Amino acid sequence: MCADIVKPKIIIICGPTALGKTSLAINLSRTFNGEIIGADSMQIYRYMDIGTAKPTTDEQSRVAHHMIDLIDPDEHFDAREFAEMAYEKIMKLYAGGVTPFVVGGTGLYIKALVHGLFKAGRSDMHVRERLQEQARIYGADFLYQRLRRHDPDTAERIHPNDSYRIIRALEIHELTGKPITAFQQEHGFKDNRFRALKIGLHINREVLYDRINHRVDAMIDSGFLDEVKRLLEMGYSDDLKSMQSIGYRHLVDFIKGRCSWDETMRTLKRDTRRYAKRQLTWFKADPEIVWREPGQLREIRRLIKKFLQAE
Repeated sequence: MCADIVKPKIIIICGPTALGKTSLAINLSRTFNGEIIGADSMQIYRYMDIGTAKPTTDEQSRVAHHMIDLIDPDEHFDAREFAEMAYEKIMKLYAGGVTPFVVGGTGLYIKALVHGLFKAGRSDMHVRERLQEQARIYGADFLYQRLRRHDPDTAERIHPNDSYRIIRALEIHELTGKPITAFQQEHGFKDNRFRALKIGLHINREVLYDRINHRVDAMIDSGFLDEVKRLLEMGYSDDLKSMQSIGYRHLVDFIKGRCSWDETMRTLKRDTRRYAKRQLTWFKADPEIVWREPGQLREIRRLIKKFLQAE
């Protein structure tokens, strides 16, 4: 099998939230005969549309989108599953002469797809269930503080409310005696399964934060609160990983009377800005990313054309 088939070319559009990655990718996909592979860890969930900024029905009708609406909010899905499914999609698109555009802000999903994932030791259901029970009794922060003691580097990259990743990191440490970062360093993410052009979107940070604030307001105006109420009415627990994500957990706190509306909006916007900062930190660590502003459409098209035409 020739290298051209083994390593197809893909275009990656990444960067923090609220920069218009979807609209830009649709424009580019129409120009370069492409289809979009979503790389967003929240858009995989059904019924969670407004709060995840999922492509609208109109946007999906303009360009085919893949890797969205895959599972229900109470189902498990991780970066390894994403990488396997997205890889198959990309190979099919490439075989059909379609340019794959990988688009999203979940850095781990993109890294897992392009480089593969390290093998993080064995898994033990009994250990995991014990940690899950501790999280239910004492709260996620109890386990997060333990993780900070055992593996401060991993704790720095995980949100204190992300109980799934906290528990997985603690499980690996307990079973192997090593932090998850040790396995990541051994793996090194050295494999390249594709020839990828990585385009990162960025703008002035103050402008970005202003766009985030306006996006939150627009989500509320579009019915985000009703979306969260409907999920609760459907029986999805507020302690699910999906429901603990930004926006959903904030509105659940309001619905359940744990927070005022003004405080809900303040913390939602603040936490979204913090999330964007973490996204930027992740992507800035990748030296392969070429950074452009969303408005530099002509320049981005030139980069893609040159990349696709090169031998």
